[in-house]
Amino acid sequence: MADKMEGPKLTSANEDYLEAIYELGRETGAVRSVDLAAKLDVSKASVNNALKNLKSVGLIEQPHYGDITLTEEGRRYAAGVLERHHVLYHFLIDVLGVEPKIAVEEACMMEHAISDDTLRRLTDHLKEQVAV
Repeated sequence: MADKMEGPKLTSANEDYLEAIYELGRETGAVRSVDLAAKLDVSKASVNNALKNLKSVGLIEQPHYGDITLTEEGRRYAAGVLERHHVLYHFLIDVLGVEPKIAVEEACMMEHAISDDTLRRLTDHLKEQVAV
């Protein structure tokens, strides 16, 4: 499991941007600001501010008005956030029986707050339950 805390500490919103860039990049290969704004349902100005922050900490690269790409560190960080989301989502759905729409929203909130240690323990617990 990727350690989210290895890199710079980001806000929840910046983690959401990083995760969205990661997902869009897997789907299309190229990530444009307009696509990011549409996916997150935010303004282009909000995207530009977030990109400036992510670029300043070395997690993305973007030539002037060009496509957005993740640096290697950005890819690791985003993959960690996405993994957290998936573990929490499946826990909410499979163990607690939460409705999928609610589980998506709550997993997104929880992924930013849960510690690496707690997530590791939850993952280990889930693996034990599957093995039984």
